[in-house]
Amino acid sequence: MISLDTARELEPYQDQPAQLPAAANGKVGVLRMGFERRGDRTILDGLYRQSPLLVQRALYWDEEMPGLPCVMILTTSGGVLQGDRLRIDVDMAPGSQAHLVTQAATKIQEMDANYGTQIQTFTLADDAYLEFLPEPVIPYRGSRFVTDSRVRLPESATMLYAEVLQPGRKYYRDGELFAYDLFSSTLRAERPDGRQLFVEKFVVSPGRFEVARTGVMDHFHIFGNVVLLTSPERAARVFDRTSTPVWDEETPLASAVSRLPNDAGLIFKVLGQETEPVRAAVRAFCVAAREEVTGRTFPPAFSWR
Repeated sequence: MISLDTARELEPYQDQPAQLPAAANGKVGVLRMGFERRGDRTILDGLYRQSPLLVQRALYWDEEMPGLPCVMILTTSGGVLQGDRLRIDVDMAPGSQAHLVTQAATKIQEMDANYGTQIQTFTLADDAYLEFLPEPVIPYRGSRFVTDSRVRLPESATMLYAEVLQPGRKYYRDGELFAYDLFSSTLRAERPDGRQLFVEKFVVSPGRFEVARTGVMDHFHIFGNVVLLTSPERAARVFDRTSTPVWDEETPLASAVSRLPNDAGLIFKVLGQETEPVRAAVRAFCVAAREEVTGRTFPPAFSWR
């Protein structure tokens, strides 16, 4: 059983909340989903949910890929609270496809004790295709959050994994730029035989190490990270389309794509001062990836105006 409670960066935060102990009833969210190919579409054929994590049903609203189930991950608690222990497991059967999102930004609520954790495992079979594109993460003042994501897939499968990290509630009161205590994120990938492909981990502790400095975030506030795990041939086609680095002082925005070790795929990183330009850059990379892998594109971005 994977546990993050012994992670080194959590040592200063082992005190218990006064309201309800960590991992108590109502604070252990579990979500298990299984996808299987049925004819010309994929169905959500296995679902287990335990509050505060929730999924209701799969929807088929993507006109470009009408057989693609689009599943929205909900939370009943309004965000991640101190003492929360969350787990998400996704299993993709051979040839299955799925698109996973969250209903809103993940809000890491203010904390005065302990921390929140989330463990995610994604297991893909041959020729499976998974897009995991959640809304941004917003760590509030004094919050502590650690997440660990593990992907197991063969070379024939493809996974798009994205995360966008905001600096906090940037426009709340006088602003909360990097006022959280800890944000730690680990992503690791391996083949079905257990062969390790890569591990990426970043730990952000603004109170201990200055974030707004050269070599870290500098004058940028928003961090976008996209990992494309796929075959070398597909990765090469996406790289050819997206390999030109961007340095835009006017927006401002900076982005670049690199190859992952062991022919695992590509990693795309983008920095900006506002959320929407970063989201647009992430979307553009994901569009290129879907087109090269599936031959289909993304539907037009929904306009709220």
